[in-house]
Amino acid sequence: MLKIIVLIPLILSALWLGYLKSNGYSLAQGKQGFTYILIISLVIAGFYTLMLYLTHL
Repeated sequence: MLKIIVLIPLILSALWLGYLKSNGYSLAQGKQGFTYILIISLVIAGFYTLMLYLTHL
């Protein structure tokens, strides 16, 4: 389970970085996208953690 939680932001960030580089954008211009990736990943990790807690009571 931990592998999935770690891999999600890494894969999304790599895809976002590839998009930025292929379209000629700088990292500074794509900073908001990385912020969104971090927020989405934290929500997913929180959901998995909550489900793990609720199903192992």
